[in-house]
Amino acid sequence: MDQSDGRALRKDTPRSRHAELLLPPDRDPVGVICRQNESRLPELLGIRTQRLAESPFSYYRGAAAQMAIDLAAGTTTGPFVLSSADAHVGNFGFFASRERSLIFDLNDFDEAEFAPFEWDVKRLAASAFLSAQVHGLGDDVGRSAAFAAVRGYQDRLAALMAVTALDRFYAIVDSDTMLQAISGKGHRKATTKAMKKARSRTGEKALQKFATETSSSGLRIVDQPPLTRHFDEQGIDVAGIFAEYRQTARTDVAVLLRQYGVADSVLRVVGVGSVGTRCFLVLLTGPDGESLLLQVKEAQESVVSAFGGLPRFSSHPEGQRLSSEGERVVRSQLVLQSVSDPFLGWTTYEGRDYYWRQFRDMKGSYDLAELDATQFDGYSRLCGEVLARAHSQSPQARLVAGYLGTSDSFANAVAAWAEKYAEVVTADHALLVEAAKSGKEPLLGEVADIA
Repeated sequence: MDQSDGRALRKDTPRSRHAELLLPPDRDPVGVICRQNESRLPELLGIRTQRLAESPFSYYRGAAAQMAIDLAAGTTTGPFVLSSADAHVGNFGFFASRERSLIFDLNDFDEAEFAPFEWDVKRLAASAFLSAQVHGLGDDVGRSAAFAAVRGYQDRLAALMAVTALDRFYAIVDSDTMLQAISGKGHRKATTKAMKKARSRTGEKALQKFATETSSSGLRIVDQPPLTRHFDEQGIDVAGIFAEYRQTARTDVAVLLRQYGVADSVLRVVGVGSVGTRCFLVLLTGPDGESLLLQVKEAQESVVSAFGGLPRFSSHPEGQRLSSEGERVVRSQLVLQSVSDPFLGWTTYEGRDYYWRQFRDMKGSYDLAELDATQFDGYSRLCGEVLARAHSQSPQARLVAGYLGTSDSFANAVAAWAEKYAEVVTADHALLVEAAKSGKEPLLGEVADIA
C-alpha cells in the first residue's frame, strides 16, 4: 500500500466530487438533539439548548451527531483513519506536557473513532467558514480560511509521508515551533497572548476559583449552581471508583495517586455538546496536604457509530478489544495527540462509562473572536496541519496523501462544500431556536429568553 494506490482512487472518486453537498432525506436536526438528550440529566437540558442557540457556530459545535448523519450520505473516498470526529476550529488548543512546555494540538476526543479521512477534514473546513461568519469576518474570509485549513492538512500530510513512521510518531507542535512557524507581528501577538493565558490556567488557579477552606471539612469545592454543585453521595463509593480508575492509569501515575485520597467531588457542567452528560470534578488531597483536581467525564458512544452508521470500536489499533467507551476515548487520544495528559484513565459506574483527566493543566486556546482575517486564516491552516499529524499515525494515511496529491483540487472542492454546508447549519440553528422558543419540545428543557 503506497501513495500510487491513493492516486488510483481518483478514478472512482475524483477530488472535485467533494464539492457536492449530498444530504439524506427527511433530516430532523432538532429531533437528533432531542434523541441525544434522552440519556442526559434533565435539569441540564435547558442549559444545553441555550448554549446551542447562541449562534450557528455554537450550534455546530454541539451538532456532531447531525453532521455524522450528513457525512454518511456524502462522498467518501475509501481510506479510514483514526479520527477525532469533532475536529472543529474550537477543538484545538494549548496544554502542558509533563516537562511543562506548552503543546498545541487537538484537545477533545469524546467522538474519536475510525472513520473516512474526509469526515474530519470537512468538519474542520465548515467550522472555519462558520466561525468567520459568526465573528464578523465575512464570507470571503470564511472561504479563504476553509481553503487554508484543507491546504494546511494536505501540505502537512505530504511532508509527514516523506519521513519515517517513527519521525511521524515524534512530531509535535510546541510553543517554540509555533513561534518559529508564524510570520508577521499580528500572528505572533495573538499566539503569545493565547500562550500566556494558557500558562495562567493551572490547577492551583482552578483551586482558588472553585474551592475554599472550611473549618469542619477542610478544603471543599464551592457550589456555583447550576454549573457546579454537590450531588447526593449516599451510596456512591467515590473512593472505590477512584481506586478503579488508578488501575487503568499509567503505572507511574497510579503509584503517585496511591498517596492521594478523595476530599470532595461535584457535578460540573462543561462545553456545549457535552452539556447534560455526567461530568464531575474530584478534589484529591496528598500526603503533605497538597491538592489535585481531576475531571471525570461521561463517555457515550461516538456519534460516527451511533448516528453515522459506522461500526462501533471498528478496527482499533492492533485489533484491541475495548472494554468501554471511556477506554475508546483514552486510547484514541493517546494515538491522535502528540503528547497526552499522563492522568488519563477510565472507569465504569452503574452502566455508564467515564474517562479521567487532569483539570486545567495549562489548558487554553485562541480567542477566535479577537483574530483578524489574516490571523484567522493562519490559525485555520495550523489546525489543518495538526489534524494531518493526528491522521498520519494511521496506516492508510499514505493512501490519503497519494489521493490528495499536490494540486488545489481537493482543497477547492472541500472549501466549496464547506460554504454550502454552512448554509445548512445556519438553517438548522434557526429550526432549533424556533423549537426552543415554542416550548413544545420537553426534551429541549426549560429555556430562558432566546434572542
